[in-house]
Amino acid sequence: MTSVKRLRWTILPLIGAFALVSITAFHLSHAFAASGKAASAPMFLYVSTQGDDAWSGHLPAPVAGDGPFRTLTRARDEIRLIRKRSGLPPRGVTVVVRGGDYFLAETLALSEEDSGWPEAPVVYRAADGERVRLFGGRILSGFVPYRGEILKTDVAAQKLKGKPFRQLLFDGHRQPLARYPNVDPVNPHTGGWAYADGEPVSQHKVVPGENKHTLLYQLSDERTWARPSDGEVFVFPRHNWNNDILPIRSVDRVSRTITLGKDATFAIRPYDRYFVQGLFEELDAPGEWYLDRMSWTLYFWPPSPLAGKRVCVPVLDTLIALGQGTTCVTIRGFEIQCCEKTAIMLTGTKNCRVERNIVHNVGGYRSAGIGVSGGTGNAVTDNELYDIGATGISLNGGDMRTLTPAGNFAENNRIYRVGVFNKESSGIALSGVGNRASHNLIHDTPRFGIRFTGNFIVIEYNHIHRTNLETEDTGAIYTGARRDWLSARGSCIRYNFIHDSGGYGQTKPGQWKYPHCSWGIYLDSTTCGVDIIGNIIVRACRGAVFVHNGRNNRILNNVFADCASAQFLMGGWGKSTWDMWLPTMVRAYESVMNEPAWHSLPGMNLHPLKATEHDLLNAADNRIERNIIYYTSVTNAQLFKITDALPERNVFDYNLAWSGSRPLVIACGTRMPIEHPFPKLSEQDTPTNSWPVWWQARGLDRHSVVADPLFVAPANDDYRLKANSPAFGLGFKPIPIEQIGPSPNR
Repeated sequence: MTSVKRLRWTILPLIGAFALVSITAFHLSHAFAASGKAASAPMFLYVSTQGDDAWSGHLPAPVAGDGPFRTLTRARDEIRLIRKRSGLPPRGVTVVVRGGDYFLAETLALSEEDSGWPEAPVVYRAADGERVRLFGGRILSGFVPYRGEILKTDVAAQKLKGKPFRQLLFDGHRQPLARYPNVDPVNPHTGGWAYADGEPVSQHKVVPGENKHTLLYQLSDERTWARPSDGEVFVFPRHNWNNDILPIRSVDRVSRTITLGKDATFAIRPYDRYFVQGLFEELDAPGEWYLDRMSWTLYFWPPSPLAGKRVCVPVLDTLIALGQGTTCVTIRGFEIQCCEKTAIMLTGTKNCRVERNIVHNVGGYRSAGIGVSGGTGNAVTDNELYDIGATGISLNGGDMRTLTPAGNFAENNRIYRVGVFNKESSGIALSGVGNRASHNLIHDTPRFGIRFTGNFIVIEYNHIHRTNLETEDTGAIYTGARRDWLSARGSCIRYNFIHDSGGYGQTKPGQWKYPHCSWGIYLDSTTCGVDIIGNIIVRACRGAVFVHNGRNNRILNNVFADCASAQFLMGGWGKSTWDMWLPTMVRAYESVMNEPAWHSLPGMNLHPLKATEHDLLNAADNRIERNIIYYTSVTNAQLFKITDALPERNVFDYNLAWSGSRPLVIACGTRMPIEHPFPKLSEQDTPTNSWPVWWQARGLDRHSVVADPLFVAPANDDYRLKANSPAFGLGFKPIPIEQIGPSPNR
């Protein structure tokens, strides 16, 4: 052996030993840094794209035939083995995932056996300072030219035969199915629509015999499709509250009728907007794609050259699922994308955390970016979610009968561009008992910013804007769907900054408008017992707050500014609507009337049968006090609008109102064909009454004041009050504006 060879064989073991010492030192220093001393550090396991599931997982990088695992599921299984051999380490286990892209072959499913406890949590997290991307999809390859700019590939050869996918990502961006009309990139919300044909019908008119599965298209929208049943109709039916995505059964070109394979939510009426998708003949624009489910060939028109860019389709519904009984597990720091349903799902878990993740391009029509279903004490914090198929974060849990709270919460998240497929979606959806959404930033939603139902829900310190971009009759914060006399008693909406809640709809058939028909906070359909305190609501189209047929709500210490129609609205139900929902209210009330937890809630001593006052008095026992109501930059706006309700059955007082040089105008009346102490309201002739001559003369707002509130800079949305503001003399308390929205220091 030459001296050079001897030197090499002498040095190499030393290099290997040095590397092993270095890796071990890295591992130990990591543990020390995490806890300050080795004795209190968790055990560390590592996952890397350079790893091997046959290795020990105890080293952060490969060395001397050992190193990190390759997959998350292998790390999970190792923790199970450790638990069986010696029990979970006293300070828990942390799985550190090194930087790189991971295409999960299966959902990381955790259950009760994968739990930690408060002093010994189980943590799955990205390595500090490293970008870890988890994909629930598969990269497609083998593209060849088909026609013009369109490429094709055989997905059956890539083991996707019989596995239809509904989404395709190109270079990290979701692409549209082939469609007619095409996407309008200039007007993504209001453009790219066809409109149903026929004679206009009011959305509120009942049409006997109307079906929900046919669409009459205009002659100018006639198309030729070889296999129409491949396609779907994406449509907003009748009320423009929501959309449906429905399969096509057949097309009759003589009658210009598309028959659908399922019923829409409502009948599809003339001027309802729609587009058709998923048909090969409509693949005529960059970005569009079509999957032929007979030949299992994908056709795709890339919006830019394919070289160096990924085409990825989802193969998993969910990437990470924590199941019933899982306790004290944390998911932290990942970038998660490309799945058909909810990306991270917690079901029946306790004290688990989902934090500091980026979740995007996930979810279908009925899903969420992150979901918590049941369980207690779970936290979704400091995440960023965008381009989500339906709702951003969904939380529920708690027991309604006993009013036992779940204590699940979403805090300090940034959520935007949700509802890609389901336009009735929200940034955050809360239900159940005792759940919370706080310090979140939510914007650019097709409908709600936050939707809630249930009891003792807390919505606080959120910044919500640019909501309701694609639907009407909606609110930035909304509740009321259950109509059961119980929801949402005990809930509180406080210290939120809400602005530019728009609404999109028809002012008359065929004339679409934005902003149109949206409120800041909308307590719909017998919502009772909610506190609305300390909010700032600016430029909501129809008004800052709408109380619709509710009781025992308190609207206190808020700022309402420059809402285009009226600043505060209250409305009642007519007899027919009340009678329709009375059995639901009676059943719900009687199911809990003997439960002690319900006895202390205001208004629960009143049985709904005794509240059946067909003289439109059910919107009652609400308190509207110590609010600042300011509208100087809008014309023809009203201070209050009371429809089908008696304001005297409620308390209005200690408010500060200012409309500049314009008189304060109040509208009260009825649209119902019954006796009422106010004139009949119509869209053409709305009676108006000035504040001092008519309103205060009826004993309302006796202690209220008309004066400039002296905001610091309302033109810049700075609604702090100057020290000499007259609002303070009425008992108004400063709103903690500096605490609203996500904290930048977390």
